[in-house]
Amino acid sequence: MRRTALSALIGCTLTVLTTGTARAHGPNQPPHQRYAMGDLRLESGDVIKDFAISYVTHGALNAKRSNAVLMVTALTGNHHRLDFLIGPGKALDTNKYLVVCTDAIGNGLTTSPSNSTAQPRMKFPRFTIRDMVQSQHRLLTEHLKIEHVVTVVGPSMGGMQALQWGVSHPKFMDSVVALVPLARTPAWSIVATEATRQAIMLDPAWNGGEYASPPERGIRLWREILAFLAARTPEWYRYQFARPGDVLPWLEAQVSATIRAFDANDYIYQSWAYDVHDVGTTPGMNGDYGRALRAIEAKTFVMVGTKDLLNPEWEPIEAARYIRDVRVSTIRPDSVTGHYAAGGFLPADVEVINAEIGQFLDVVTQRGERLK
Repeated sequence: MRRTALSALIGCTLTVLTTGTARAHGPNQPPHQRYAMGDLRLESGDVIKDFAISYVTHGALNAKRSNAVLMVTALTGNHHRLDFLIGPGKALDTNKYLVVCTDAIGNGLTTSPSNSTAQPRMKFPRFTIRDMVQSQHRLLTEHLKIEHVVTVVGPSMGGMQALQWGVSHPKFMDSVVALVPLARTPAWSIVATEATRQAIMLDPAWNGGEYASPPERGIRLWREILAFLAARTPEWYRYQFARPGDVLPWLEAQVSATIRAFDANDYIYQSWAYDVHDVGTTPGMNGDYGRALRAIEAKTFVMVGTKDLLNPEWEPIEAARYIRDVRVSTIRPDSVTGHYAAGGFLPADVEVINAEIGQFLDVVTQRGERLK
C-alpha cells in the first residue's frame, strides 16, 4: 500500500487507542445491564465478593432460543470492542442473532479492583481467563436462561476466552471465532506485559495501588509499550510518518488522551490473567495443551494479524493444528498491521473481518436454517 493512502486511513481512524479500544457508551445504544450473582468462587479457591457481571444485548432471542451469540472482550476492552461487527447486515447481524456482549472481570464495569467495595484495589483476588469464562457461563445459564449459543467470538484476550470456552464447555456452542488469540501465553507476550506492569508499579505515584489520582508517568509508559509498540508494527509507523520525528508529538497526544481511560490496578490484574493462561491447565487436561485443544468440538475460525508483535501469529497457528474442525485465515496478509489488524481501525480490515466471519457463520447455521 502506498504511504499516502495508509497514512490517510490511519490519520482518520486512530485517535485514542488501547489494545481493547474501550469506547464510551452513548445514549443511543443498548443500556448497560448487570447480573449480581453473589460471591464468585475462583478456580484458585479464592472468592470475589459481591460479584456482578456487566453486559449489553443487541437484537432479540428467538422463540427456540437458538440464535444467541456471546461476545467476549479484549485486554482493557469493554462490550463495545466489536461494535464494528454488530448490527444489521454485519457479521453479527442483529436481525438474525441476539448478541450478548460481556465485560470481563477487571475491566472496571464488571466487578474489578477499581470498583469493588469489599476487596478494593490490591486486596482484590487474582483471577484467570477461566474465571472470566465461568462468570459468562453463569450469566448465560442462570440469568438469561440460554443453554447453547451459535458462536463465542472475541479478539486478543477475548480470543483467548473464546478458545477456552471451546475447551471448558465443548457442547455449549456451534462455533468459536478467535481473532488474534492465544491458546497459551508465550514468553514474548509475558515480557511485554511484565514491562508494562513494572512501568506502573515503579511509578512512586502508584503507591502500592493506593493512589488518589492515576499514576500518570507509569500509565504513559504502559501505553507506549503495549498499545504503541507491541500492538503495532514498524511498517505501520513507516507508512504513517514520512518524517520519523513526527511520531513523537503524535504519540504524546495519543497517550495523554488515555491517562484516565482504564484504571491502572485493573490493568495489572487483567494482565496477570493474560500471562498465566494456558488451555492445557484446564481441570481434567493434566497440563496437556494438545489434549485440551482436541477437546474443542465446535467449528473454529482463527484469524491472525501479519507480524503480530503482541500475540505472535505462530502461536495460534500452532494451536490450530490440534483443533479438529478449524479454519485459519490471515486478516489482509498484504497489510502489515500486526495485532491491530483485529482492532476495527482500518476500513479495509473491517470489511474483510465482517465478510469472512459472516461467511463462516452462514456455514455454521446453514444460512440460517438451523436457527429456525
